[in-house]
Amino acid sequence: MASKLVLNRLRSLCRVSQLSDVRFDKLRDPLSIFSTSQNHVAWRSYSEASQPTPINPPPPPPPSPNTSTTTSSSLNEFELAKFSAIAETWWDAEGPFKPLHLMNPTRLAFIRSTLCRHFRKDPNCTRPFEGLKFVDVGCGGGILSEPLARMGATVTGVDAVDKNIKIARLHADLDPQTSSIEYRCTTAESLVEEQRQFDAVIALEVIEHVADPAGFCKSLSALTIPGGATVISTINRSMRAYATAIVAAEYLLHWLPKGTHQWSSFLTPEELVLILQRASISVQEMAGFVYNPLTGRWSLSDDISVNFIAFGTKSAKKDETLD
Repeated sequence: MASKLVLNRLRSLCRVSQLSDVRFDKLRDPLSIFSTSQNHVAWRSYSEASQPTPINPPPPPPPSPNTSTTTSSSLNEFELAKFSAIAETWWDAEGPFKPLHLMNPTRLAFIRSTLCRHFRKDPNCTRPFEGLKFVDVGCGGGILSEPLARMGATVTGVDAVDKNIKIARLHADLDPQTSSIEYRCTTAESLVEEQRQFDAVIALEVIEHVADPAGFCKSLSALTIPGGATVISTINRSMRAYATAIVAAEYLLHWLPKGTHQWSSFLTPEELVLILQRASISVQEMAGFVYNPLTGRWSLSDDISVNFIAFGTKSAKKDETLD
């Protein structure tokens, strides 16, 4: 169990009132913003979340047309080139994406728990997400999209790297349960322009690779139906994360290709909460991923000092995101 000190610090820091005049570059110095905060923003840590989920719930609210469009792009061409170079290794469990393969069951456990609770689905049934539409933004080769489809969701996977989409389609076609996944080489911003909306919008290990995190989150919000859910995971901009996610993972253990991550592109949990709040997404729950070198497995924890995941909800009323 992680130290309550970290959670208390986050809760005390995340006080926010009027953020419309705050530029994203100021988030790199969060203390310059938090000193003017008024309203308390809180979320559940993983250990505080209740687990029982009602069965046979009413259906979620239907999607409503989206009137806002996003013309700018959050793409980072340098990051796209890096992932394009290793696209053919997505389904190699011992290749460059080995850390994601190892982390995937833990990521899915968090998603299943939070989304079943939010949409009042039975987490113990085989296909709890039947009848729900999900989009996997930055889907890569489909290692998250496929298990979501097997759990009953109607899945759209999007990625800006064409090689990733080709690999994802080829692999999905091998299994009748995943062959229905809609894979598209496009961006979240383009889906917004098409007025597409989903019950849940998921972007795991993506935001640290985009050029404009704030704009990216606005697009994720626009893709989420009123009353829907957004799930984002990333890496904390902490010295511990620098030591483990970059120095150890890339240079000592060679789990990842060198240069996969840039420490300056990481977001702290409080920064992510603020960005999402500006995009009309309220973070409800947060958890950390902790690796056990003895078992070689990841587990969910309250320790968000390195890898962490956040679950947020969009207001049931159709709100415009802040400019």
